[in-house]
Amino acid sequence: MIKYTEDHEWLKVEGDIATVGITVHAQDALGDVVYVDLPEVGKTLAQKDVAGVVESVKAAADVYMPVAGEVTEVNEALRADPALANTDPTGAGWFFKVKLSDASQLDALLDETAYNTFAANN
Repeated sequence: MIKYTEDHEWLKVEGDIATVGITVHAQDALGDVVYVDLPEVGKTLAQKDVAGVVESVKAAADVYMPVAGEVTEVNEALRADPALANTDPTGAGWFFKVKLSDASQLDALLDETAYNTFAANN
């Protein structure tokens, strides 16, 4: 299951683990990504907490926690090659994985159709 936030993050949920990254729309808006700051593994964050930062040649933007949980893994390949956020934002350019602490929070997130409509208008 893939869900989206109005802050332009995507989550791919498998069991109680969600892989999180930025959307194609977000990376288009940012331009060439030059740096990412990823959360610390083992850190527990609340929904909407700032989990990291993505910096591009145009701007810097916070990456928010789409759901509450514990960070279980970060994408070290992305840290080494931030351009992965541009070339494969929904694949190899993922940011971190989180163990969900409240799966019911997923219900308030957008599906792909709703996100695409939102992104087209914002």
